[in-house]
Amino acid sequence: MTADLPVGIHDLALRTSSLVLTHAELAQHTGADVVKYHEGIGQRSMSVPTADEDIVTMAADAAAPIIELHGTDRIRTLLFATETSIDQSKAAGVYVHSLLDFPPYVRVVELKQACYGATAALQFATALVHQDPAQQVLVLASDVARYDLDSPGEATQGAAAAAMLVSADPAILAINTPSGLFTQDVMDFWRPNYRSTAVVDGKKSLYAYLQALDGAWKDYQAHGGLPLDEIHTVCYHQPFTRMAFKAHQHLLGETGTQADAAAVDHAIAPTTGYNEIIGNSYTASTYLALAALLEADDTLDGQTVGLFSYGSGSVAEFFTGQVAPGYQAALRTDDHRSVVDRRRPLDYDTYRQLRMAPTHTNGAHHTLPHHAQGAFRLAALRDHQRIYEAVPATT
Repeated sequence: MTADLPVGIHDLALRTSSLVLTHAELAQHTGADVVKYHEGIGQRSMSVPTADEDIVTMAADAAAPIIELHGTDRIRTLLFATETSIDQSKAAGVYVHSLLDFPPYVRVVELKQACYGATAALQFATALVHQDPAQQVLVLASDVARYDLDSPGEATQGAAAAAMLVSADPAILAINTPSGLFTQDVMDFWRPNYRSTAVVDGKKSLYAYLQALDGAWKDYQAHGGLPLDEIHTVCYHQPFTRMAFKAHQHLLGETGTQADAAAVDHAIAPTTGYNEIIGNSYTASTYLALAALLEADDTLDGQTVGLFSYGSGSVAEFFTGQVAPGYQAALRTDDHRSVVDRRRPLDYDTYRQLRMAPTHTNGAHHTLPHHAQGAFRLAALRDHQRIYEAVPATT
């Protein structure tokens, strides 16, 4: 291999949790008009984890088919992006390293900056592969978005993981330069160590998102980026899917591009297929949007696609990728749809009971019932340790 080969996403796999709460069910108990959910925020259902699912089990489940196909021989780095970390010291990726039987000769690091972390991991991964095109990097983005019960954010909850194998000469998407960057200290969304749910200023967060989009786009242009009319569409971070439509309309306005609502819908709707039924997945959200777009359109060979990643607090990046010729053969469409379809529906009372169940923080031994449908589960908590296990395959 030579150092001038394109570098980017060679394989992409998604996973979500085992349970689902529809917004129609939620609306019956909150008193909200379901149209507020379906049209107002663009959400139809949200994934809910079982007690034995978390960011590790979803990430390992997402990565497993990639490892089964490509092996681990060339993977020298595993980067795990999350904002719902399970430990203040140990990287969640170390558990995945063990569950998937990686060799010891791999660096494992966890990255955090709200929902932006996976894009940082992707950019770090591409730099490592440019440095040594013979190696590959596994990027994992996994989160559980959880808000206070009966709060405005409750309807935007979700859970998912995206696994990306970053390689030279990628089969799906080559990552382009330049990137547009933007950072600003703003308290729009944050989660102190003593809280299990986030603190959110919804209006400020909407404004901060759009301000960051402006800043990142201007920086992208200042560094020689493409004009918007040369970018097929943009995969936006989607805390709720209507945000992507608002963001694209805003960017069109900032660039002086004329487009009506139908044109915006045509550009953005293909990116929302997973996020509208899974909910907010924080770090994985942008890459669920990318998967949805690629799986919805088989005519993207050679097209340039934009990606906008936003993490509250705030850090943002706008960049582009070029879709690889023949990308359709590398997609996992049927697998992803089966994972979404297998989720078990929750009634509202069961959902509340699950959310209000006590958390085990006393270090005692707690064996967790087996409810997860994925290939891995959190089996127990013991001596302040999390005990994970692979689930035997059924025939």
